[in-house]
Amino acid sequence: MQGLLLAGRYRLVDTIGSGGMGRVWRAHDEVLHRAVAVKELTAALYVAESDLARLLARTHAEARAAARINHSAVVTVHDVLEHDNRPWIVMELVEGNSLADEVKEQGRVEPAEAARIGLWVLRALRAAHAAGVLHRDVKPGNVLLSADRRVLLTDFGIAQVEGDTTITRTGEIVGSVDYLAPERVRGHDPGPSSDLWALGATLYTAVEGRSPFRRTSPLNTMQAVVDEEPAAPQHAGPLEPVITALLRKDPAGRPDAAEAEQMLAEAAEGRRPRTAQAYVPTQHVDTAMTGGPGHGGPGQGQGATAHVPTAPGGPGATMHQPLPVEGSAPKKRRRGRTIALIVVMAALVGGGGAVAMRYADDWRKDAQDGTKSAQSTAEGAGGWVRVDDVEGFSLALPSKGWKRQANGTQVDYTPDGGKHFVRIAVDDSPDFDNPYMHQLDLEQQLTKLADYKRVSLQSNTFRDCHGSLWDFTWTALPKQTPFPGQRRAIEQTYLARDGVEYAIYVSSPAADWDTARQQFDAILRGWRPKAG
Repeated sequence: MQGLLLAGRYRLVDTIGSGGMGRVWRAHDEVLHRAVAVKELTAALYVAESDLARLLARTHAEARAAARINHSAVVTVHDVLEHDNRPWIVMELVEGNSLADEVKEQGRVEPAEAARIGLWVLRALRAAHAAGVLHRDVKPGNVLLSADRRVLLTDFGIAQVEGDTTITRTGEIVGSVDYLAPERVRGHDPGPSSDLWALGATLYTAVEGRSPFRRTSPLNTMQAVVDEEPAAPQHAGPLEPVITALLRKDPAGRPDAAEAEQMLAEAAEGRRPRTAQAYVPTQHVDTAMTGGPGHGGPGQGQGATAHVPTAPGGPGATMHQPLPVEGSAPKKRRRGRTIALIVVMAALVGGGGAVAMRYADDWRKDAQDGTKSAQSTAEGAGGWVRVDDVEGFSLALPSKGWKRQANGTQVDYTPDGGKHFVRIAVDDSPDFDNPYMHQLDLEQQLTKLADYKRVSLQSNTFRDCHGSLWDFTWTALPKQTPFPGQRRAIEQTYLARDGVEYAIYVSSPAADWDTARQQFDAILRGWRPKAG
């Protein structure tokens, strides 16, 4: 394809980059006699016909989005043309590396330089937001550094333009999972603060040389984005509180663009921004004497206990700097409740169909056994078996052959690789004091599922504790699961007296729901939480 002339004026010279969606060529504009970059949508050559229109729409959206933004830190789009039944985008050619390339080659970027780069990216984002455009894929690979160290933001291919109809599938999350804001992983609509969160993750990668949330799989990465705090940056210098402020989980707790720009400007000058400190959460720092072996951890026996109040997430808040303690670290919260996206994905991504067929009859024939008393299920009558899980809880299952699958901080039991399953979630530090409000929050994340419909969601009492029961349906799509079709799920959540939140969840194809619902009732009757 080298030497190909597009639209009678753009001659392809050589490739300068490629990715999963496209390839970028260095080209020569034979009309204006200048070098340009041409983006080829290679993905259009391989996708199914049903997905082609969406890909083409995204490419046109990228051009429209970039064209709406007039800023020196945004790569200029010169032209969009059609060739080989595909759109090609002609852009400003930036001679240099991406920030991702620079981190890979150098290990990491110095804090002042990272702050300067971040400052220009932020200015580009402010211009985009003012034009009604959300980038939605800010990451090191989309930050370009020219030979003269000019900073440019590129690739608005999945941008969302205000007023445009969405071109993503229902429930689809687009973007690089390492840099998706928590609210986007939860399925909430993004806003400008979502781009700022991605900028914070990008700056973390720049100064530390690694992504703050990347784990061994996309699912685990998304769970980390929502549930975990990144390790404290060790090389961020004055940029550290800015990164921390931008990576606040709650969008309302992050600085706005104007505040962030001021913070980055100060950090670029080597000064630690005072206003950024107001956004840094604080902890109880325990430096108490242990009085003997077996208590505490490294650094024990170094002093007294310091109580540091939590600062509100806003400018001008009263703030006390935590006392440094060698070898100590904030206690990690163990969240038993994974994000709702992952809750549903267990039903969408299952095992082989042969296993499903093997146990399908067992699932259906156990319907009448599902109405046995709690004592019967505990005794194993009617084919039911009791399982004592290593996490400390115990439950009765309809028959032998159900396999345990650890799913992050949750546990699934399934007879058929995920077509039917029971899920148990145990959260020692729940985010909500009210199970009903927790389920309402989760429901907001699931409304983007195909054909999502609430059957019921109401507060109740379970084991003399405050609880909530949620029943809903949706359609699992063929591209998502070996078990497509209508599904239904039900979940009992309750808050135990010791403050632990338990969720007991059952999901099955809608055709099997009468059986699944009866078995759910029996599972609730035979449920035993962990002791102590």
